[in-house]
Amino acid sequence: MATGRCLSVLDLAQELIRLPSRGGIDDYGPVLGVLEGWLTSQGLSHRRLHDDTGALVGLVVEVVGGRPGPWWALDACMDTAPFGDERAWSFPPTAGDVVDGWLRGRGAADSKLAAAMFCHIAADLQARAADLRGGLAVLLDVDEHTGGFGGARAYLADPQAARPAGVMIGYPGLEDLVVGGRGLWRAVVSVHAPSGHSGSSRTVVGAISRAAHLVRLLEEAELPGGGGDGDQGFPLPPKLSVTAFHGGQGFSVTPDLCELNIDVRTTPAFDADDAETLMRKTVAELDAELPAPRPTGINPVASWPPFRLDTHEQPAAALLNAAVAEGLTVRAKTAGPSNIGNLLAGKGIPATAGFGLAYEGLHGIDERARLAELPQVYAVYHRAVLDLLQAL
Repeated sequence: MATGRCLSVLDLAQELIRLPSRGGIDDYGPVLGVLEGWLTSQGLSHRRLHDDTGALVGLVVEVVGGRPGPWWALDACMDTAPFGDERAWSFPPTAGDVVDGWLRGRGAADSKLAAAMFCHIAADLQARAADLRGGLAVLLDVDEHTGGFGGARAYLADPQAARPAGVMIGYPGLEDLVVGGRGLWRAVVSVHAPSGHSGSSRTVVGAISRAAHLVRLLEEAELPGGGGDGDQGFPLPPKLSVTAFHGGQGFSVTPDLCELNIDVRTTPAFDADDAETLMRKTVAELDAELPAPRPTGINPVASWPPFRLDTHEQPAAALLNAAVAEGLTVRAKTAGPSNIGNLLAGKGIPATAGFGLAYEGLHGIDERARLAELPQVYAVYHRAVLDLLQAL
């Protein structure tokens, strides 16, 4: 990567970081407007993406190859995590400056620098589009850190967009290529009980007590498929967590309702159906041991499948081969947290979900990305895309 190209990527990334675009908090128009201006200056075909309500949720850039073949996509989110306690930062969250070789500010790691790289790769490929088979889409989405993934959903639903054969997501991390992730099954569980006065002579097993008993039952539950070869080669075990507990107010009334948020991370050997079955079995045990006027309710709210690519599957193979060619040692990794790759897996689209620059402070204070390897990371993605488009 030439020095001038590296500086151009950095300039664009800095401009993006200086515009706050926190998911669900800030207006996305300004940061996407900067990208639109840059893309127009490069003569790159692009269009806006909107969700069902008409809200702006991203941009898609398209480089159409001159020969038939599959389409591939690069994806980098333009919204970011919140700033958190800005007083805890040692620099402004929208600094966008470079200090001691680190690009500083919210979005430096996740994922405005990746967006700047991907836009430049699209510009590089536009000059040789006639030699490409298929095409390249660059998705610059928002509504990602909200968990809604509105930009990705709008892209997949866009009748003008070619369905990608695979997607490479620009999450950071220099040593690992994320080729998989656990899925999830989430539900809100409503635990009922008779209400009563806390000072009454009549003893009432309130909803909080019943909910606490349910938590104990869930903590004692054994989740099959503990990872390894016994879980179809998937390297991580399933995991169940109670992530919220709401019920009651004041002091004098035992509540008649307590709601729990249940988060289950799933694997091929313990999928969403297994998670729901376990939940219903445990709830039935609670209702039998501590009867209540109403049965405990389960309201599933989200479900994503786990995913994992073998290292010989595309687009993982192209990225791993390109990393070797650029002198980097990169390991294939399956992530514990779920990510947008799970959403794509649910649509039958293979994805990698992380390879980029080294970073610190991701989603926390003092987020920054190390620039020393920027030329190599850029070259890896550039080479991988050319390989996939059969232009090497």
